[in-house]
Order: sequence, then C-alpha cells, then structure tokens
Amino acid sequence: MKAMILDEKLNFLWTDVPDPVRKADEVLIRVKAAAVNRADLMQKDGKYASPPDWPQWCGLEAAGEVVEAPEDSGFQPGDAVCALLGGGGYSELVTVPAGMVIPVPEGLSFVEAATLPEVWCTVYLNLQFEAGGVKDGDVFYIQAAASGVGLAAIQLAKLYGAKVIASVGSAEKAEIVRKFGADIVVNYKEEDILPVLTENPPDIALDCIAGSKMGACFKQMKFGGRWIMIASMAGGATEIDLETVWRKRLKLIGSTLRSRTSEEKSRIMAALKNELSPLFSQKKLISNIHAVFPIQEVEAAHGVLRRSENVGKVVLTF
Repeated sequence: MKAMILDEKLNFLWTDVPDPVRKADEVLIRVKAAAVNRADLMQKDGKYASPPDWPQWCGLEAAGEVVEAPEDSGFQPGDAVCALLGGGGYSELVTVPAGMVIPVPEGLSFVEAATLPEVWCTVYLNLQFEAGGVKDGDVFYIQAAASGVGLAAIQLAKLYGAKVIASVGSAEKAEIVRKFGADIVVNYKEEDILPVLTENPPDIALDCIAGSKMGACFKQMKFGGRWIMIASMAGGATEIDLETVWRKRLKLIGSTLRSRTSEEKSRIMAALKNELSPLFSQKKLISNIHAVFPIQEVEAAHGVLRRSENVGKVVLTF
C-alpha cells in the first residue's frame, strides 16, 4: 500500500510501505478519507509521536470500507465505517481494534464520517467523563471555538442545555459560531475575555490555548468549576491563585485522547455510536467541512490549520 510517511527530515513522502497485518481482534479498513487534526501538525514537527503500537505517521481518524473483520465484530467486508486511530490514518489501509470502529451514520459520506471520531470523542470524553456531565443551565466556555473541536463542543453543550461563551479570532468566525449556537462570542483580538467571564462565571471550560492569561480566567470560575486543558497552543506558563482553588473547590483537569488505552477509546466510541450517531443522521449535530484535499496535497491541508484559517474540519481523500 501507499502511505504519507514522514522521512528522516520530517518531510511528507507518499511512498510504498508494507500492508498492515491484521490481528485477530482488529478490523482492516481501506481508507477513503482521513481528517486533519492539530496533533498531526505536532507530529509533522517531530513533537508528538504515535504510540508505539501504531504506525509512525499522521492520521487520528479515518473512514472507509471494511476489507476484513473478526467474525464476532458485527462488521462484514464492504461495510462503510469510521475509526478512531492512534496514528497511521494517512494511508490506503489501516488496522484498528474492532471496538474503535463504528458504522458510518446513515446518510453521511466518507468525507463527513472521517470528521467524527477524533473531534466528537474528544468533546464527549471531556464534557461527559472529565467534567462529570453538562447539565441544563450550566455556563460553558470554549476557546478556539471555530475549530472542529470548538464547533462540536458548542453543539453538544447546547444539546445538554448549557449557555455557551465562545472565543474566536475574527469577525467572520464570530458570525459562524453564533450560527452554531454560541450565546456570547468574544473576538479575542479585539476584546478582553476576562470581563465576560467575570460577568458569566463558567461551570466548565474546555481550553486548548492556555497561555499567561489562563490563570486569571481560571479564577473567575463558578464554585465547583471544572477547567479542562487539552492543549497549550499559547504557551504552558501562567500564574494560578491557589487560595481560590481550594476556596471555590475548582478542578484543573489535564486530558488527552490519543494516549488512552484501546479499551478506554472503545468505550468512548460506543457512546458515540449509541448516543450521537442518530443525531448525525438527523443533522442535529454536524461537522462543518472547511476544505477537502487529495492526500497528495497534504502540505496545503496542513497549511490551512497552521494559519488558523479553518472553520471546522479539513479532510484528505484517497
């Protein structure tokens, strides 16, 4: 098969590699589409390797057709599926533990289905498991709200009845996140988020930005608030008032999806299938597709994310 590997200088190279060998509990999938995530950019830069038991090239989610599957998996050759991966999605074939594979929701294309596993598992994991659930009337704060994760988080939080505060970097993105349901939208390049959080103390925050101002924002959380860190794009240093932490019983939670076990990921994918798949089919939840590129144009696809141009997901096709 061919795969878009990283050579010794971390340049992309579309080349022949050995076909994956399927284990007894795995599904072999012929990839039709794979979505791009910021973790892929970090891997391209040599800063975020795949776990040891996964291919050492990019790709955390993919959709395609089943080639082979375990007899007890419920999958048959030719089935349309999407899968959560630890790496290796930028290739013509992937093998995936059966629990991390779900049917493509009815009515969705491979391009649409490829955007589901990483983003929606990330959001479901953090809102339902790490935060302990979002309830009606909660205030939810999401940064980078026009990203794939951001748009998914807005929709899921609104589904659960939350008031959503969204932070974005342009007027265009502000308009779009409002259409996705955000109640309060702040353009951080023109406005200060701190007064907004002071007036609307969050119960839950999902943060991929961090940076020096994070500590001041964290202090504004409601009693018992949960601030969940999934990345630190603006830097990892800030100052936190620890007295506020214990007085308000705040929780600062670090969370990643990629490093979790296959068993953990399978539980999250099962929730995606059972609870959210019908909503994707009914278009009550959607992944906004910003752009689609053939796999050979992967550099251009990565460039869209590096420049933060995307509103929603960028997808590669095979």
